[in-house]
Amino acid sequence: MDSRALAALVSSLVSEVLLVLLLFPSPDILHSSSSPSTLLPLILHLLSSSEIASSISLLISPSRKGKRILQSPDHETDEDDEQEITDSNDRVPPFPNPDSFKVCFRMTSTTFEWLSGLLEPLLECRDPVGSPLNLPPEIRLGIGLFRLATGSGYSDLSRRFGVSESITRFCTKQLCRVLCTNFRFWVAFPSPIELESVSAAFEAISGFPNCCGVIDCTRFKIVRGGNYNSSNTCKFKEGLQEESIVAQIVVDSSSRILSIVAGFRGDKGDSRVLRSSNLYKDVDGGGLLNGPLLDVEGVGIPQYLVGDGGYPLLPWLMVPFIDPVPASCEEDFNAAQHLMRLPGLRTIASLRNWGVLNRPIEEEFKTAVACIGACSILHNVLLMREDHSALSDGFEDYSLHDQSSQYYRESSLEENSIERKASLIQNALAARVREVRNFKLSSMSDGSRYFKLKTSQGMSCIFKLVYRLQLPNLWDYFCDQIKKCSVFVVPRPIFDSYQIHYPALQESREE
Repeated sequence: MDSRALAALVSSLVSEVLLVLLLFPSPDILHSSSSPSTLLPLILHLLSSSEIASSISLLISPSRKGKRILQSPDHETDEDDEQEITDSNDRVPPFPNPDSFKVCFRMTSTTFEWLSGLLEPLLECRDPVGSPLNLPPEIRLGIGLFRLATGSGYSDLSRRFGVSESITRFCTKQLCRVLCTNFRFWVAFPSPIELESVSAAFEAISGFPNCCGVIDCTRFKIVRGGNYNSSNTCKFKEGLQEESIVAQIVVDSSSRILSIVAGFRGDKGDSRVLRSSNLYKDVDGGGLLNGPLLDVEGVGIPQYLVGDGGYPLLPWLMVPFIDPVPASCEEDFNAAQHLMRLPGLRTIASLRNWGVLNRPIEEEFKTAVACIGACSILHNVLLMREDHSALSDGFEDYSLHDQSSQYYRESSLEENSIERKASLIQNALAARVREVRNFKLSSMSDGSRYFKLKTSQGMSCIFKLVYRLQLPNLWDYFCDQIKKCSVFVVPRPIFDSYQIHYPALQESREE
């Protein structure tokens, strides 16, 4: 190495060491991996010193231990894990800048710290038999999250974190296993009492009473065998087998996942996936959506979900009318029902913000399913902590994520009887939606104003702008924008902060 470059490097290293000593006056602090609160400042410092860390990783010659095989916690040997394990203490992980936490981990640094402290005992307790990794929980979590958040391959993870590919693979699988096994309660169907608030939120949006969730399906591609080039999703090497996995989700109005099942082959239609799921069996058997009936237009309305045209019409599953008559109750129903399904499409778009799900997943089928489950659990965790790092923007074109398949009705007597009962419920709800819409358009006594505006999805929405005395400038801003353009997109921060509601879909013109 050139002497000048070496001198410059040594000088920078000395300054970094002095700064670390100032941050950590105790000589034992760097040898302790039991406290995430003590290691986090070091990680944050290393994040801001990625170039230095990369230089160190190039200069240090890692000591090699004997060749050992990583084993899964159930002692099964994975052929993909047959790689040498590099002593992790000999390398400094080249983390990115701290401002890039959202990009690299799909969460803020505070959420990362909180999650690290929560998962620490579970991430450390099941190292490969006879081959302890000697990695602190923050690094283990960082490796797994980086894989899920960016979709980077294991060779890239190995290079970035200064460990072997087998370790990066183990840490990723371990994180998915811990989340899907020990923290699956973060994705759970609400209790009967909790469902009351869920249905109230949906009714506030569209006028649909007693709705308890949105159901939808999406498909994720996976590739197995050969070597998949994650940097170019259009090129596949010989030997790769591409297939897809179906994930069925149920969400509430805030896009929180209430139920998820993944693992069905991608060639199954949405209705077949539904009938094969435990959700269908639980509802059909009276274990779910078994609350009291609500009288609407003389019809008893049970608790129900809403879905797209890929699902059958059932008493507990409301789908759009086929070919509705223009300006009819059916058209109002379809417009409001589509509005209610947006949280489901937004959830699918948010899941695809995780890099591992935004491209063909280079994993075995079982591991790919675990990645889907882990990202779903993390999605709910971020919502719970009000961390919107991985949440899709509110005005994205969600139709890009709509992968529904058309449902073809069966002609059995039982199916016809069920559909007739469901049709009565559907018509009663359509009449209720029309009543709510007419009431909202005629009732202006509260000082509010309604505007029929187009959103960036190309749909027309009625936006209720609540006038507040302390925000006169905001009111003037909206009025000016409405006069200037026929297409008006409400920014997400304003949408959230100033309580703009969209109770129904109508023609795009000012009221």
